[in-house]
Amino acid sequence: MKAWALAACMFVCATPLVAQTAASGTGAVLRGLDKVSGDVSDLTLPIGASAPFFGFRVVVRDCRFPAGNPTGDAYAYLEIGTLADDTPVFQGWMIASSPALNALDHARYDVWVLRCSND
Repeated sequence: MKAWALAACMFVCATPLVAQTAASGTGAVLRGLDKVSGDVSDLTLPIGASAPFFGFRVVVRDCRFPAGNPTGDAYAYLEIGTLADDTPVFQGWMIASSPALNALDHARYDVWVLRCSND
């Protein structure tokens, strides 16, 4: 019995992981936090659109989620710059479940992805 269980475990462990396919959303839902005042605000932004958000200009370039699970772990490609002179402060992929993995590094504001939108 132990030999069979060991063989089954070795088979499962040796099986390659299957890559999960991703679907694209039509936009992204972001949340922002002003660390000084405690204000929290959500923003729904279509892909390719730009909007002012907490003193930044935010552009969503792409938003993806696990195919067949739109409430699953979303990740979005964001470009965030200052409103005053459009100096880039963040550009890259942000993951909804782990925003600190690749975060906006700002002393006063936090911006992170909540989910993709499909409206």
